[in-house]
Amino acid sequence: MARLPESRYAAAMLFALALAAATAAAVPAAKPPAVDRDATEGLSGLPVPRFVTVKSDRAYLRAGPGDRYPVTWVYVRKGLPVEVVREYGIWRQVRDIGGSVGWMNKQLISGNRTAIVAGKVRTLYGTPDLQGRAMWRIAPGAIVRVVLCSEAWCRVDRGGKSGYILRAQLWGVTAGENIG
Repeated sequence: MARLPESRYAAAMLFALALAAATAAAVPAAKPPAVDRDATEGLSGLPVPRFVTVKSDRAYLRAGPGDRYPVTWVYVRKGLPVEVVREYGIWRQVRDIGGSVGWMNKQLISGNRTAIVAGKVRTLYGTPDLQGRAMWRIAPGAIVRVVLCSEAWCRVDRGGKSGYILRAQLWGVTAGENIG
């Protein structure tokens, strides 16, 4: 193979680099699927997005909708709330509290409602009123069963203790959503 003169070699290299850059710009990078916030009803007939609960002690989150896709997370916390953001056959694209998005078989989730206490230690009240009697305090990250929600308050239960907490202090319920 004949060697190009230095100036022609440099010009050829610059052309190759420019061509590679133009090709890379023309081919979009692979991105995870966008979350469809405009959908109101999934294939199941249920609203999307919506919160559900992991019903198994071991639930796999996959990179795509099907067993052939690799597992990206293994959830080992039964009762963990996740948000369904899309549906495809028996698969549900879900997002967890940390923002991880992936696909889970619908058999691994339940319509039972739980939420995670967000931020810092929170006070639960006997009535839905900040002036009401403080019943108990709960640590951030605790999973609670959602009994009912209306307006700014939710009644939650954990281990036989129940009380009212501000909706904004929970992850797993949406603003304005009525439960119970």
